[in-house]
Amino acid sequence: MDADCATGVSPADDCPVLATARIVSGKWTLLILRDLGEGPCRFTQLERSLSGISPRTLSQRLRALEEEGIIAREVYPESPPRVEYTLTEKGRDLAPIVDAMRCYGAQWLSGESAAEPRVAALRVVAG
Repeated sequence: MDADCATGVSPADDCPVLATARIVSGKWTLLILRDLGEGPCRFTQLERSLSGISPRTLSQRLRALEEEGIIAREVYPESPPRVEYTLTEKGRDLAPIVDAMRCYGAQWLSGESAAEPRVAALRVVAG
């Protein structure tokens, strides 16, 4: 186990797992990252893709991700102004986490019987 996340570490301590979880744990955040992983998106594209999200919540999530350096917001000088959101390098580095969650969900949470697990996309090497 990583020394930074050893048993007994309080959530206030600097555990990389907890720090990452704080960033991605907000409702809708992982879905926003999933969509932006496909390429740049405008606000309305994200809103349509995330059926059920309110404009206010989407704005808050985008702002929080921008403050964390996960996404970049670019405003184009047009009339009306066009705004696009893209993943930064820091945001693109979260892609394996989102992909691993996609694989896990497809294997274990897709409604299939737990008695018939599919071959794992990720392998754990014993050693």
